[in-house]
Amino acid sequence: MTPSPRSAPARLRGHLIGGYALPVLAALLFLAFSLALPNTFPTEENTSSILSNQSIPAIMALGATIPIATGKFDLSIGYGLGLAHVMVLQLIVNEGWPWPLACLVVVCGGAAVGALNGVIVEFGQIDSFIATLGTGSMMYAFTGWITDGARIVPGPNGLPASFTDLYDSRFLGLPVPAFYVLAVAAALWLVLERLPLGRYLYVIGSNPRAAGILGIPTHRYSVYAFAGSGLVVGFAGVLLAAQQQTGNPSVGLDYLLPAFVGALLGSTTIRPGRANALGTVVAVAVLAIGLAGIGQLGARFWATPLFNGATLLLAVGLAGYSARRRLRTGATATRRSLARTPAAPSEDGHP
Repeated sequence: MTPSPRSAPARLRGHLIGGYALPVLAALLFLAFSLALPNTFPTEENTSSILSNQSIPAIMALGATIPIATGKFDLSIGYGLGLAHVMVLQLIVNEGWPWPLACLVVVCGGAAVGALNGVIVEFGQIDSFIATLGTGSMMYAFTGWITDGARIVPGPNGLPASFTDLYDSRFLGLPVPAFYVLAVAAALWLVLERLPLGRYLYVIGSNPRAAGILGIPTHRYSVYAFAGSGLVVGFAGVLLAAQQQTGNPSVGLDYLLPAFVGALLGSTTIRPGRANALGTVVAVAVLAIGLAGIGQLGARFWATPLFNGATLLLAVGLAGYSARRRLRTGATATRRSLARTPAAPSEDGHP
């Protein structure tokens, strides 16, 4: 049976709504807040502030996206961010290391910690929630041991200007951190959408048993995913150190919830049903515009965690719906394909 003439336009409308509703929502939110706050919201200063302030949450969300592509969750990224930014300042301020070497060691260390998470999850056969929560708690303890529970404060001369410029400088009139976000998103998009590694990660996330049957080394590629997440988190820690310019042992946890909100909400757009880099960037943009708008409207301090928590619940619900819708669409397409396939002839030549 062939599909009715109306089914193709209906499917197209469903695809457009499911794939691009979130970018449209971002544009509508910006328009609404611009009309409500014409003197403060649609300004170059406010746009630059949003791009700068949301750069680290965006990078963290991109880092969280990588394990999610394999069906795993890395709850240690908030603790890892705190440890990374403290280690950068510890090496520069207290150990006297050159800042480029300190940053390189911390970023590579983040990748190593991420790989360790992957080994524990895959080869220890421990659920990713439990394993990364445990390793994250250990990272937090290590951060407290390094700082002795106190802040790391630079001396009278402060930090090198070339280091703080990693966050404070501008390029083409925009904050440099915005270009870091674009670079990380472009690299992640290339890996997930254009390279075999990304396809393997998606197959593992959708059906690990089928991935194993196809000969994909699921354990190894899952470890790669966690290592990539740790690498991105280490880079975010460097930027956080350049932004904060003091080592705060508890600051990383503030970025955990927004990271997962962005990653999960991003899986409902552009490529609905799967974690993807462009969707994550769009989701972070929606969150950034929403938080900036309600902040300028005079929302109280508790509005931010309320907004993030409610959006997380919505994101998880939409992500589950998108995944189920994708499975139903695939099953329907398979049935239609089988219905159009002619029956094989019997041995006497009759169908």
